Amino acid sequence: MSERIQPRTLKGFRDYLPEAMIPREWLIDTARSVYRSYGFSPIDTPALEYLEILTGKGSEETDKQLYRFQDHGGRDVGLRFDLTIPLARFAAQHIQELGIPFKRYHIANVWRGENTQRGRYREFMQCDFDTIGTESNSADIEMVLVVHDLFAAIGFEDFQIHVNNRRVLNGLLEKLGLAERSTLVLRALDKLAKGGAKVVSQELTTVAGASEGQVRDILQLATLRGDNSQVLAQLTPLLAGSETGERGLNELAEMVAALDATGIPSGRFGIDVSIARGLDYYTGTVLETFLEKLPGIGSVCSGGRYDNLAELYTKEHLPGVGASLGLDRLLAAMEELGQLKKTSTTAPVFLPFFAAAHRDDYLRLAANVRRAGIGVEFFPEAKKLGKQLQYADKRGFRIALIAGADELAAGQCQVKNLATGESTTVSAAEDGTAVIAEIRRILGA
Repeated sequence: MSERIQPRTLKGFRDYLPEAMIPREWLIDTARSVYRSYGFSPIDTPALEYLEILTGKGSEETDKQLYRFQDHGGRDVGLRFDLTIPLARFAAQHIQELGIPFKRYHIANVWRGENTQRGRYREFMQCDFDTIGTESNSADIEMVLVVHDLFAAIGFEDFQIHVNNRRVLNGLLEKLGLAERSTLVLRALDKLAKGGAKVVSQELTTVAGASEGQVRDILQLATLRGDNSQVLAQLTPLLAGSETGERGLNELAEMVAALDATGIPSGRFGIDVSIARGLDYYTGTVLETFLEKLPGIGSVCSGGRYDNLAELYTKEHLPGVGASLGLDRLLAAMEELGQLKKTSTTAPVFLPFFAAAHRDDYLRLAANVRRAGIGVEFFPEAKKLGKQLQYADKRGFRIALIAGADELAAGQCQVKNLATGESTTVSAAEDGTAVIAEIRRILGA
Protein backbone atom coordinates (compact mmCIF):
# COMPACT_ATOMS: atom_id res chain seq x y z
CA MET A 1 0.00 0.00 0.00
CA SER A 2 1.39 3.42 -0.96
CA GLU A 3 2.00 6.05 1.69
CA ARG A 4 -1.08 8.08 2.50
CA ILE A 5 -1.17 11.72 1.45
CA GLN A 6 -1.71 14.19 4.26
CA PRO A 7 -5.02 16.00 3.67
CA ARG A 8 -4.33 19.75 3.78
CA THR A 9 -5.16 23.01 2.01
CA LEU A 10 -2.83 25.61 0.52
CA LYS A 11 -2.07 28.73 2.55
CA GLY A 12 -4.63 31.41 1.76
CA PHE A 13 -7.20 28.84 0.59
CA ARG A 14 -9.87 27.09 2.62
CA ASP A 15 -12.64 24.53 2.68
CA TYR A 16 -16.19 25.54 3.57
CA LEU A 17 -18.08 23.29 5.97
CA PRO A 18 -21.90 23.50 5.96
CA GLU A 19 -21.90 25.85 8.97
CA ALA A 20 -19.83 28.33 6.93
CA MET A 21 -21.41 27.64 3.57
CA ILE A 22 -25.04 28.13 4.61
CA PRO A 23 -24.69 31.84 5.57
CA ARG A 24 -22.41 32.29 2.57
CA GLU A 25 -25.12 31.06 0.21
CA TRP A 26 -27.71 33.16 2.02
CA LEU A 27 -25.58 36.26 1.48
CA ILE A 28 -25.13 35.40 -2.21
CA ASP A 29 -28.89 34.92 -2.60
CA THR A 30 -29.54 38.27 -0.89
CA ALA A 31 -27.11 40.09 -3.19
CA ARG A 32 -28.60 38.39 -6.24
CA SER A 33 -32.11 39.41 -5.18
CA VAL A 34 -31.14 43.07 -4.68
CA TYR A 35 -29.25 43.23 -7.99
CA ARG A 36 -32.18 41.71 -9.85
CA SER A 37 -34.57 44.23 -8.25
CA TYR A 38 -32.70 46.97 -10.16
CA GLY A 39 -32.76 45.07 -13.45
CA PHE A 40 -29.21 43.68 -13.48
CA SER A 41 -28.79 40.42 -15.46
CA PRO A 42 -26.41 37.55 -14.64
CA ILE A 43 -23.31 36.69 -16.67
CA ASP A 44 -20.27 34.46 -16.21
CA THR A 45 -16.74 34.47 -17.67
CA PRO A 46 -13.84 31.97 -17.57
CA ALA A 47 -11.58 31.84 -14.52
CA LEU A 48 -8.59 31.84 -16.91
CA GLU A 49 -7.91 34.71 -19.30
CA TYR A 50 -5.06 35.41 -21.71
CA LEU A 51 -2.36 37.10 -19.65
CA GLU A 52 -2.42 40.24 -21.80
CA ILE A 53 -6.07 40.75 -20.85
CA LEU A 54 -5.17 40.95 -17.15
CA THR A 55 -1.75 42.59 -16.82
CA GLY A 56 -1.38 46.34 -16.51
CA LYS A 57 -5.12 46.89 -15.92
CA GLY A 58 -5.31 47.16 -12.12
CA SER A 59 -2.09 48.35 -10.50
CA GLU A 60 1.51 47.26 -10.03
CA GLU A 61 0.40 45.51 -6.86
CA THR A 62 -2.30 43.44 -8.57
CA ASP A 63 0.17 42.52 -11.33
CA LYS A 64 2.52 41.16 -8.66
CA GLN A 65 -0.32 39.21 -7.04
CA LEU A 66 -1.47 37.66 -10.32
CA TYR A 67 -1.46 33.87 -10.59
CA ARG A 68 0.16 33.34 -14.01
CA PHE A 69 1.50 30.34 -15.90
CA GLN A 70 1.65 28.66 -19.30
CA ASP A 71 -1.08 26.18 -20.16
CA HIS A 72 -0.52 22.91 -22.05
CA GLY A 73 -0.67 24.77 -25.33
CA GLY A 74 2.14 27.10 -24.27
CA ARG A 75 -0.18 30.10 -23.98
CA ASP A 76 0.50 32.72 -21.29
CA VAL A 77 -2.58 32.77 -19.08
CA GLY A 78 -3.65 34.09 -15.67
CA LEU A 79 -6.38 33.64 -13.10
CA ARG A 80 -8.69 36.66 -12.92
CA PHE A 81 -7.86 38.94 -9.94
CA ASP A 82 -11.22 40.71 -10.07
CA LEU A 83 -14.42 40.64 -12.13
CA THR A 84 -14.15 44.12 -13.67
CA ILE A 85 -11.29 43.47 -16.10
CA PRO A 86 -13.00 40.35 -17.50
CA LEU A 87 -16.18 42.44 -17.80
CA ALA A 88 -14.35 44.99 -19.96
CA ARG A 89 -13.17 42.21 -22.26
CA PHE A 90 -16.64 40.61 -22.21
CA ALA A 91 -18.38 43.89 -23.07
CA ALA A 92 -16.00 44.64 -25.94
CA GLN A 93 -16.56 41.15 -27.32
CA HIS A 94 -20.36 40.94 -26.97
CA ILE A 95 -21.75 44.48 -26.74
CA GLN A 96 -23.24 44.41 -30.26
CA GLU A 97 -25.61 41.60 -29.30
CA LEU A 98 -26.19 42.90 -25.75
CA GLY A 99 -27.02 46.53 -26.56
CA ILE A 100 -26.48 49.49 -24.24
CA PRO A 101 -26.91 50.36 -21.52
CA PHE A 102 -26.06 46.85 -20.35
CA LYS A 103 -26.58 46.06 -16.66
CA ARG A 104 -24.92 42.91 -15.34
CA TYR A 105 -24.15 41.16 -12.09
CA HIS A 106 -21.47 38.52 -11.66
CA ILE A 107 -20.91 36.42 -8.54
CA ALA A 108 -17.76 34.31 -8.80
CA ASN A 109 -14.33 33.50 -7.33
CA VAL A 110 -11.19 35.54 -8.02
CA TRP A 111 -7.55 34.90 -7.06
CA ARG A 112 -4.76 37.12 -5.73
CA GLY A 113 -1.44 35.90 -4.35
CA GLU A 114 -1.41 38.44 -1.51
CA ASN A 115 -0.45 38.13 2.14
CA THR A 116 -3.28 36.60 4.13
CA GLN A 117 -4.86 38.53 7.00
CA ARG A 118 -8.16 38.85 8.82
CA GLY A 119 -10.96 38.48 6.29
CA ARG A 120 -8.52 38.23 3.35
CA TYR A 121 -7.73 35.06 1.42
CA ARG A 122 -5.97 34.23 -1.85
CA GLU A 123 -9.15 32.77 -3.29
CA PHE A 124 -12.27 34.75 -2.54
CA MET A 125 -15.65 35.57 -3.99
CA GLN A 126 -16.81 38.89 -5.37
CA CYS A 127 -20.41 39.90 -5.95
CA ASP A 128 -20.26 42.57 -8.64
CA PHE A 129 -22.84 44.68 -10.42
CA ASP A 130 -22.11 47.16 -13.22
CA THR A 131 -23.80 49.36 -15.80
CA ILE A 132 -21.99 49.60 -19.15
CA GLY A 133 -22.52 52.11 -21.94
CA THR A 134 -23.55 55.35 -20.22
CA GLU A 135 -21.74 58.33 -18.70
CA SER A 136 -24.89 59.54 -16.97
CA ASN A 137 -24.48 60.42 -13.31
CA SER A 138 -27.81 58.66 -12.78
CA ALA A 139 -25.98 55.34 -13.09
CA ASP A 140 -23.48 56.44 -10.42
CA ILE A 141 -26.32 57.47 -8.14
CA GLU A 142 -28.03 54.12 -8.71
CA MET A 143 -24.79 52.35 -7.75
CA VAL A 144 -24.95 53.99 -4.32
CA LEU A 145 -28.64 53.10 -3.98
CA VAL A 146 -27.93 49.44 -4.78
CA VAL A 147 -25.18 49.31 -2.15
CA HIS A 148 -27.47 50.92 0.40
CA ASP A 149 -30.33 48.50 -0.31
CA LEU A 150 -27.93 45.56 -0.25
CA PHE A 151 -26.68 46.28 3.28
CA ALA A 152 -30.18 47.06 4.48
CA ALA A 153 -31.39 43.71 3.07
CA ILE A 154 -28.54 41.89 4.82
CA GLY A 155 -29.78 43.37 8.07
CA PHE A 156 -27.29 46.14 8.84
CA GLU A 157 -28.44 49.45 10.27
CA ASP A 158 -25.11 51.04 11.21
CA PHE A 159 -23.12 51.33 7.99
CA GLN A 160 -21.68 54.23 6.03
CA ILE A 161 -21.15 54.61 2.30
CA HIS A 162 -18.20 56.95 1.70
CA VAL A 163 -18.23 58.58 -1.74
CA ASN A 164 -15.72 60.70 -3.59
CA ASN A 165 -15.02 61.63 -7.21
CA ARG A 166 -11.65 61.12 -8.88
CA ARG A 167 -12.24 64.31 -10.85
CA VAL A 168 -12.15 66.28 -7.60
CA LEU A 169 -8.73 64.88 -6.77
CA ASN A 170 -7.49 65.16 -10.36
CA GLY A 171 -8.71 68.75 -10.53
CA LEU A 172 -6.62 69.74 -7.53
CA LEU A 173 -3.60 67.92 -8.96
CA GLU A 174 -4.01 69.84 -12.22
CA LYS A 175 -3.96 73.10 -10.27
CA LEU A 176 -0.85 71.93 -8.38
CA GLY A 177 0.97 70.82 -11.53
CA LEU A 178 0.91 67.16 -10.48
CA ALA A 179 -1.50 65.79 -13.10
CA GLU A 180 1.17 63.58 -14.70
CA ARG A 181 1.88 61.99 -11.32
CA SER A 182 -1.77 61.52 -10.37
CA THR A 183 -1.53 57.71 -10.19
CA LEU A 184 1.28 57.89 -7.63
CA VAL A 185 -0.57 60.54 -5.62
CA LEU A 186 -3.82 58.60 -5.60
CA ARG A 187 -2.09 55.40 -4.47
CA ALA A 188 -0.49 57.32 -1.61
CA LEU A 189 -3.84 58.84 -0.60
CA ASP A 190 -5.42 55.40 -0.62
CA LYS A 191 -3.28 54.61 2.44
CA LEU A 192 -4.56 57.55 4.49
CA ALA A 193 -7.14 55.58 6.50
CA LYS A 194 -4.66 52.90 7.60
CA GLY A 195 -1.34 54.74 7.64
CA GLY A 196 -2.35 58.27 8.58
CA ALA A 197 -1.14 61.64 7.31
CA LYS A 198 2.51 61.02 8.21
CA VAL A 199 2.77 57.89 6.06
CA VAL A 200 0.94 59.56 3.16
CA SER A 201 3.10 62.69 3.39
CA GLN A 202 6.26 60.61 3.23
CA GLU A 203 5.06 58.66 0.19
CA LEU A 204 3.85 61.82 -1.57
CA THR A 205 7.32 63.31 -1.09
CA THR A 206 9.54 60.31 -1.82
CA VAL A 207 7.49 58.42 -4.42
CA ALA A 208 5.30 61.07 -6.08
CA GLY A 209 7.91 63.84 -5.82
CA ALA A 210 5.52 66.41 -4.34
CA SER A 211 6.88 69.52 -2.68
CA GLU A 212 6.10 70.46 0.92
CA GLY A 213 3.48 72.96 -0.24
CA GLN A 214 1.90 70.49 -2.63
CA VAL A 215 1.72 67.84 0.13
CA ARG A 216 0.05 70.40 2.41
CA ASP A 217 -2.60 71.28 -0.20
CA ILE A 218 -3.29 67.61 -1.05
CA LEU A 219 -3.75 66.68 2.61
CA GLN A 220 -5.89 69.78 3.20
CA LEU A 221 -8.31 68.55 0.56
CA ALA A 222 -8.18 64.89 1.65
CA THR A 223 -8.88 65.69 5.30
CA LEU A 224 -11.89 67.96 4.81
CA ARG A 225 -14.61 67.12 7.34
CA GLY A 226 -18.25 68.06 7.88
CA ASP A 227 -21.66 67.12 6.55
CA ASN A 228 -22.18 66.89 2.81
CA SER A 229 -23.15 70.52 2.30
CA GLN A 230 -20.17 71.72 4.37
CA VAL A 231 -17.70 69.56 2.43
CA LEU A 232 -19.11 70.77 -0.90
CA ALA A 233 -18.78 74.38 0.27
CA GLN A 234 -15.16 73.85 1.33
CA LEU A 235 -14.29 72.18 -1.97
CA THR A 236 -15.63 75.01 -4.11
CA PRO A 237 -12.75 77.51 -3.65
CA LEU A 238 -10.12 74.74 -3.72
CA LEU A 239 -11.26 73.60 -7.18
CA ALA A 240 -12.19 76.97 -8.69
CA GLY A 241 -10.71 77.33 -12.16
CA SER A 242 -10.24 73.61 -12.79
CA GLU A 243 -12.75 72.30 -15.33
CA THR A 244 -12.07 68.72 -14.23
CA GLY A 245 -12.43 69.52 -10.54
CA GLU A 246 -15.59 71.57 -10.99
CA ARG A 247 -17.19 68.74 -13.00
CA GLY A 248 -16.44 66.28 -10.19
CA LEU A 249 -17.82 68.73 -7.65
CA ASN A 250 -21.06 69.14 -9.63
CA GLU A 251 -21.45 65.37 -9.90
CA LEU A 252 -21.06 65.00 -6.14
CA ALA A 253 -23.62 67.78 -5.54
CA GLU A 254 -26.10 66.06 -7.90
CA MET A 255 -25.58 62.79 -6.08
CA VAL A 256 -26.18 64.32 -2.65
CA ALA A 257 -29.43 65.93 -3.84
CA ALA A 258 -30.66 62.73 -5.53
CA LEU A 259 -29.88 60.48 -2.55
CA ASP A 260 -31.58 62.92 -0.20
CA ALA A 261 -34.64 62.77 -2.47
CA THR A 262 -34.78 58.95 -2.23
CA GLY A 263 -34.90 59.09 1.55
CA ILE A 264 -31.61 57.38 2.45
CA PRO A 265 -31.23 57.93 6.22
CA SER A 266 -28.74 60.63 7.16
CA GLY A 267 -25.49 59.14 8.37
CA ARG A 268 -25.50 56.27 5.88
CA PHE A 269 -24.00 58.29 3.04
CA GLY A 270 -21.31 60.95 3.06
CA ILE A 271 -18.67 62.65 0.92
CA ASP A 272 -15.18 61.52 1.95
CA VAL A 273 -12.52 63.30 -0.07
CA SER A 274 -9.83 60.92 1.23
CA ILE A 275 -11.33 57.99 -0.70
CA ALA A 276 -9.14 57.44 -3.75
CA ARG A 277 -9.36 53.68 -4.56
CA GLY A 278 -5.94 52.30 -5.52
CA LEU A 279 -6.88 50.78 -8.86
CA ASP A 280 -5.75 52.82 -11.85
CA TYR A 281 -8.86 52.43 -13.97
CA TYR A 282 -11.27 54.60 -11.93
CA THR A 283 -12.11 57.94 -13.55
CA GLY A 284 -15.08 59.45 -11.66
CA THR A 285 -17.21 58.38 -8.71
CA VAL A 286 -15.50 56.09 -6.18
CA LEU A 287 -17.08 54.56 -3.09
CA GLU A 288 -16.21 52.43 -0.08
CA THR A 289 -18.56 51.01 2.56
CA PHE A 290 -17.74 50.64 6.25
CA LEU A 291 -19.44 49.03 9.24
CA GLU A 292 -19.64 51.44 12.15
CA LYS A 293 -19.32 48.66 14.74
CA LEU A 294 -16.26 47.18 13.06
CA PRO A 295 -14.36 49.90 11.17
CA GLY A 296 -11.03 48.11 11.54
CA ILE A 297 -11.96 45.42 9.04
CA GLY A 298 -11.92 47.99 6.24
CA SER A 299 -14.26 48.52 3.33
CA VAL A 300 -16.70 45.67 2.70
CA CYS A 301 -18.11 47.01 -0.57
CA SER A 302 -16.19 49.20 -3.02
CA GLY A 303 -16.43 50.44 -6.56
CA GLY A 304 -16.68 53.39 -8.87
CA ARG A 305 -16.73 54.71 -12.43
CA TYR A 306 -14.26 53.56 -15.10
CA ASP A 307 -14.86 55.28 -18.43
CA ASN A 308 -11.79 54.12 -20.34
CA LEU A 309 -11.28 50.49 -19.36
CA ALA A 310 -12.74 48.85 -22.48
CA GLU A 311 -10.76 51.06 -24.89
CA LEU A 312 -7.94 48.52 -24.71
CA TYR A 313 -10.21 45.97 -26.38
CA THR A 314 -12.45 47.99 -28.72
CA LYS A 315 -12.71 51.32 -30.55
CA GLU A 316 -16.26 51.69 -29.22
CA HIS A 317 -16.55 53.95 -26.19
CA LEU A 318 -17.93 51.80 -23.36
CA PRO A 319 -17.99 53.73 -20.08
CA GLY A 320 -18.94 51.78 -16.98
CA VAL A 321 -19.78 52.13 -13.30
CA GLY A 322 -20.30 49.52 -10.61
CA ALA A 323 -19.32 48.07 -7.26
CA SER A 324 -18.25 44.80 -5.67
CA LEU A 325 -19.35 43.25 -2.38
CA GLY A 326 -16.42 41.71 -0.50
CA LEU A 327 -18.30 38.57 0.48
CA ASP A 328 -15.63 36.84 2.55
CA ARG A 329 -14.60 39.97 4.41
CA LEU A 330 -18.25 40.77 5.18
CA LEU A 331 -18.87 37.23 6.45
CA ALA A 332 -15.82 37.52 8.70
CA ALA A 333 -17.23 40.80 10.04
CA MET A 334 -20.69 39.34 10.60
CA GLU A 335 -19.19 36.38 12.47
CA GLU A 336 -17.18 38.74 14.68
CA LEU A 337 -20.34 40.76 15.37
CA GLY A 338 -22.32 37.61 16.23
CA GLN A 339 -24.74 38.10 13.32
CA LEU A 340 -24.43 34.59 11.86
CA LYS A 341 -26.74 31.83 13.06
CA LYS A 342 -24.90 28.61 13.88
CA THR A 343 -26.49 25.87 11.81
CA SER A 344 -25.31 23.10 9.53
CA THR A 345 -28.71 22.19 8.11
CA THR A 346 -30.69 23.79 5.33
CA ALA A 347 -34.01 22.34 6.53
CA PRO A 348 -35.72 23.71 9.66
CA VAL A 349 -37.58 20.47 10.44
CA PHE A 350 -36.13 17.11 11.53
CA LEU A 351 -38.10 13.86 11.31
CA PRO A 352 -36.60 11.03 13.40
CA PHE A 353 -37.09 7.42 12.27
CA PHE A 354 -37.57 5.07 15.21
CA ALA A 355 -40.62 2.92 14.38
CA ALA A 356 -38.97 0.67 11.78
CA ALA A 357 -42.20 -0.80 10.41
CA HIS A 358 -43.62 2.67 9.63
CA ARG A 359 -41.03 4.04 7.23
CA ASP A 360 -43.61 4.80 4.54
CA ASP A 361 -45.77 6.69 7.05
CA TYR A 362 -42.78 8.87 7.92
CA LEU A 363 -42.01 9.46 4.26
CA ARG A 364 -45.63 10.45 3.58
CA LEU A 365 -45.56 12.92 6.50
CA ALA A 366 -42.27 14.45 5.27
CA ALA A 367 -43.63 14.74 1.72
CA ASN A 368 -46.75 16.56 2.95
CA VAL A 369 -44.67 19.11 4.84
CA ARG A 370 -42.33 19.66 1.88
CA ARG A 371 -45.31 20.26 -0.43
CA ALA A 372 -46.15 23.18 1.86
CA GLY A 373 -42.72 24.66 1.05
CA ILE A 374 -41.05 23.69 4.35
CA GLY A 375 -37.78 21.74 4.35
CA VAL A 376 -37.65 18.42 6.22
CA GLU A 377 -34.73 16.06 6.80
CA PHE A 378 -35.72 12.43 7.41
CA PHE A 379 -33.20 10.33 9.33
CA PRO A 380 -32.27 7.34 7.11
CA GLU A 381 -31.93 4.63 9.79
CA ALA A 382 -34.25 3.39 12.54
CA LYS A 383 -32.35 4.21 15.75
CA LYS A 384 -33.09 5.21 19.32
CA LEU A 385 -34.91 8.55 19.52
CA GLY A 386 -32.41 10.02 21.98
CA LYS A 387 -29.47 9.59 19.60
CA GLN A 388 -31.43 11.11 16.74
CA LEU A 389 -32.40 14.14 18.82
CA GLN A 390 -28.72 14.62 19.71
CA TYR A 391 -28.00 14.63 15.98
CA ALA A 392 -30.75 17.22 15.45
CA ASP A 393 -29.47 19.45 18.23
CA LYS A 394 -25.88 19.36 16.93
CA ARG A 395 -26.96 20.46 13.46
CA GLY A 396 -29.26 23.25 14.53
CA PHE A 397 -32.72 22.06 13.52
CA ARG A 398 -35.52 24.21 14.91
CA ILE A 399 -38.33 21.61 15.03
CA ALA A 400 -38.62 17.85 15.39
CA LEU A 401 -41.67 15.83 14.33
CA ILE A 402 -41.89 12.91 16.76
CA ALA A 403 -44.20 9.99 16.09
CA GLY A 404 -43.86 6.42 17.41
CA ALA A 405 -45.88 3.38 16.34
CA ASP A 406 -48.81 4.19 18.66
CA GLU A 407 -48.99 7.82 17.53
CA LEU A 408 -48.80 6.91 13.86
CA ALA A 409 -51.55 4.33 14.33
CA ALA A 410 -53.68 7.05 15.94
CA GLY A 411 -52.88 9.54 13.16
CA GLN A 412 -51.02 11.89 15.52
CA CYS A 413 -47.62 13.57 15.73
CA GLN A 414 -45.72 15.63 18.31
CA VAL A 415 -44.34 18.92 16.96
CA LYS A 416 -41.42 19.79 19.22
CA ASN A 417 -39.77 23.22 19.40
CA LEU A 418 -36.12 22.26 19.85
CA ALA A 419 -35.17 25.69 21.14
CA THR A 420 -37.68 25.68 24.03
CA GLY A 421 -38.30 21.94 24.44
CA GLU A 422 -42.07 22.47 24.23
CA SER A 423 -44.17 19.88 22.36
CA THR A 424 -47.68 19.98 20.93
CA THR A 425 -49.56 16.88 19.78
CA VAL A 426 -51.58 17.44 16.62
CA SER A 427 -53.34 15.39 13.98
CA ALA A 428 -51.04 13.95 11.28
CA ALA A 429 -53.92 12.61 9.21
CA GLU A 430 -54.41 13.06 5.49
CA ASP A 431 -52.35 15.97 4.10
CA GLY A 432 -50.80 16.96 7.46
CA THR A 433 -52.60 20.31 7.63
CA ALA A 434 -52.44 20.50 11.43
CA VAL A 435 -48.74 19.59 11.50
CA ILE A 436 -47.94 22.22 8.89
CA ALA A 437 -49.92 24.89 10.76
CA GLU A 438 -48.04 24.18 14.01
CA ILE A 439 -44.66 24.24 12.24
CA ARG A 440 -45.50 27.61 10.72
CA ARG A 441 -46.58 28.94 14.10
CA ILE A 442 -43.22 28.01 15.63
CA LEU A 443 -41.15 29.26 12.68
CA GLY A 444 -43.04 32.53 12.67
CA ALA A 445 -42.65 33.09 16.41
